[in-house]
Amino acid sequence: MGTPDFAVASLRKLVENGCEVVAVVTAPDKPSGRGLQMHETPVKQYAVSQGIPVLQPEKLKNPEFIEQLRSYQADLQVVVAFRMLPEIVWNMPTKGTFNLHGSLLPQYRGAAPINWAVINGDTETGVTTFFIKHEIDTGNIIFVDKEPIYAHDNAGTVHDRLMERGADLVLKTVKAIEAGDYPQLPQETDIELRPAPKIFKETCEINWNQPAEKVHNFIRGLSPYPAAWTTLSGKMCKIYQSELTDTEGNDVKAGEIEMDGKTFLAFKCSDKFLRIKELQIEGKKKMGIEDFLRGFRL
Repeated sequence: MGTPDFAVASLRKLVENGCEVVAVVTAPDKPSGRGLQMHETPVKQYAVSQGIPVLQPEKLKNPEFIEQLRSYQADLQVVVAFRMLPEIVWNMPTKGTFNLHGSLLPQYRGAAPINWAVINGDTETGVTTFFIKHEIDTGNIIFVDKEPIYAHDNAGTVHDRLMERGADLVLKTVKAIEAGDYPQLPQETDIELRPAPKIFKETCEINWNQPAEKVHNFIRGLSPYPAAWTTLSGKMCKIYQSELTDTEGNDVKAGEIEMDGKTFLAFKCSDKFLRIKELQIEGKKKMGIEDFLRGFRL
């Protein structure tokens, strides 16, 4: 059960290693783009290419869907980047239903674990497989695999590495459950937890009254999607890449800019300037700072 590219890697890993995937459950086709053409999810596209039956329920409690799902008599259900399941679905298989989550649980329960780990300046994250139960992302942990977050990373690069690491962990988990030899560890409850709520457009607005390093991590954590944004010359401006500086500029207010009109544009944060390397002004394409300054007058 999954929808985006992140889930395709795990599905492909299972198929290529001889696991019998009897069906795939994914989101319904949706219109998108200027022509509002109907688009299939990446998981559906891969499943169709492999001749795997695809189920696309609008509602997961629909009796027809439940009956169809039950007809496949799956021993195990694997969930990767899908939506919340009702108990009638996750409790159906004899060996249960497990989920792959893009964090080291119990940290970053929620919809955007990769983004928030980078936003918070973490230097380590990972992937976790766990059995689904009623409360979201709280079930017993099966396996964990750690992954460093480097200073040059953004959410996109971490996502791509976790996608592959997660696929390996899904295969390891399926094989362990098949063999009947796997751990089930309750999640820790006596530690301070960092949540990973869904990110909205309003969430992505940059607050220049914060320290430069915090703003820098915020930009990294939202790049390349959905992208941190600010207002520049009255237009919305998405910022994809920034660079820390040692320039304090004590006589400049937070949110004001300095630039040379050719290669340099920096926003003042609460402590220092933050240099902008890649951005996209409303109505234009994404570009490096030199190309931007060459064609845009502030």
